[in-house]
Amino acid sequence: MPASLTARAHQRLNEIDAAAWNALLPNDNPFVGHAFLSGLEEHGCLHPRRGWNPHHVALYRGDELVAAAPCYLKGNSHGEYVFDWSWAGAYERNGLDYYPKLLSAVPYSPVTGPRLLVGQSDDAPLLRQLLLECLRTQTDSNGLSSVHLNFADDTDAAAFGDANDWLPRFDWQFHWRNAGWGDFSEFLGAMSSKKRKNIRQEREHVARAGVTCEILHGDEMSAADWRTVHAFYESTFDEKGNYPALTLPFFEHLGRAMPRRVLAVIARRGTSPIAAALLLRSSDTLYGRYWGSSENIPGLHFEVCYYQGIDYCLRNGLACFEPGAQGEHKLARGFLPTITRSFHYLADARFRKAIGDALRREAVALQDYREELMSHSPYAHSP
Repeated sequence: MPASLTARAHQRLNEIDAAAWNALLPNDNPFVGHAFLSGLEEHGCLHPRRGWNPHHVALYRGDELVAAAPCYLKGNSHGEYVFDWSWAGAYERNGLDYYPKLLSAVPYSPVTGPRLLVGQSDDAPLLRQLLLECLRTQTDSNGLSSVHLNFADDTDAAAFGDANDWLPRFDWQFHWRNAGWGDFSEFLGAMSSKKRKNIRQEREHVARAGVTCEILHGDEMSAADWRTVHAFYESTFDEKGNYPALTLPFFEHLGRAMPRRVLAVIARRGTSPIAAALLLRSSDTLYGRYWGSSENIPGLHFEVCYYQGIDYCLRNGLACFEPGAQGEHKLARGFLPTITRSFHYLADARFRKAIGDALRREAVALQDYREELMSHSPYAHSP
């Protein structure tokens, strides 16, 4: 570390000035902005008993913040979407502790974006390398098993180069890309006839059930709207027996802090809400997030979570729609497999080698999986 720089770890993001943090962002990805990340901490979404302890790594030149990475000390692997449970099991079988570990990611959000925040200065590449060095130092000096950087964007991924001590891992999500279609009908026109017919039938079924959908931005939502959206979010987690970590005050905070970058799709039968989804957006990308419903209407999930979002992107000129993790059913609705990347440093060289070998085998299977998916592309021609 150059003598001109000092490293600090912050246990609350509000210890860092919001303007200074946001000045390091390379784009307007909403999930790494100060408002989103600090909101999680300040509105009861992150609890040590649930395995989340903020430990944000920052580099300073004097009192000036010049680089940072959103980080957490994790006591488990919940809420990460890059699955390393088998690694933890291997440590346990050998009498070693895998937790706590250090994680650079956005809690509960499997969204690709910047993690190594360095601004736009000429020394940005060097600062990325220094941040990676600092993450390793934090891991080794605190006696942690490992450090993980999940859902890295292309620029951050390139910073790892051919470093042998960081293990690369990849997977696939299903994303929609705007090929310049003017409206939903043109988008459907690019699909194969069978897929086009299926989508039309799904949308017509929802319409015949008397369901209408409304899209509201954060500054257009009432207190009752926020309660409705959050209640549907909670119901989905309750049905699956999972813990709904995000609180109503956090949802309401997003509406205040980023009123035009958060939006909800609310489905109603008459005047009664029966389903909703909360989404976020940047200047070019829509991110689908949290959904729930009170009625089991065929096609309702696809309408609220996918088709309304695609239509919004087309009307607002957005280039990409990321509707969340997993879900092969998205392929038939226009979402194609898109790579996601993570990087992992394990302090124990023995485990690093063993897991590295396993990841290389996994990568071959994942490439075969993508080829199989693309053989079922819903498009008549490549979009």
